[in-house]
Amino acid sequence: MAGEGDDVKLLGTVVSPFAVRVRMALHLKGVSYEDLEQDVFDKGDLLLASNPVRKKVPVLLHAGRPVCESLVIVEYVDEVWAGAAPLLPADPHGRAVARFWAAYVDDKVVTAMLGILRATTDEERAERLDAALAAVRPLEDAFAECSGGKAFFAGDSVGYLDLALGCHLLWFEALREMFGVMIIDAGRTPRLAAWAGRFLETETAKKAASPIKSIVEYAGKLRAIWAAIAAAAN
Repeated sequence: MAGEGDDVKLLGTVVSPFAVRVRMALHLKGVSYEDLEQDVFDKGDLLLASNPVRKKVPVLLHAGRPVCESLVIVEYVDEVWAGAAPLLPADPHGRAVARFWAAYVDDKVVTAMLGILRATTDEERAERLDAALAAVRPLEDAFAECSGGKAFFAGDSVGYLDLALGCHLLWFEALREMFGVMIIDAGRTPRLAAWAGRFLETETAKKAASPIKSIVEYAGKLRAIWAAIAAAAN
């Protein structure tokens, strides 16, 4: 298998859904790697040297060469370790559709999710939840289109778009625990809710999962930082 014997390291954090996305891809491909936990509040030299533009996790180090941005990394992993568990569809149109919806998730859904976390009042949070539900709604139809009536976005097995959305599911659960909100609601998006339940039961999701307690603690730190910044601005 191409790249099989190469040195692979992942710079990430246990709570980063984007690092989880990459861990899932590596697991699906059967790639052995070293997981290097980073402190995103006090960034170390290795992270800053490996991703000097964004200064963010995740970063994949493959034979000493960095690859940045989680969706880019997942595609890289799919190409380098091409002999096992293809993640992107073989059909060019299918690949384009999967990439479109993956970008949509990171642009619209993640932004809406963070809006809920940033909200400072119940009224504001309710408005942000409405925005999140509106962002998630198109994915119900996207699932029907991409899955072809099968279990996952990629069909019979987990693929690129499953990882793109699935990596955020435990953050959705953490927000439910913190604020009592449901971003994927079986009443509004039943097919998507059923997919989420199936995805979280896969070995891939379980092996890469972030502990809910850790996510809640990290989310609390973010809220405290944002509150301090807002207070200083006033």
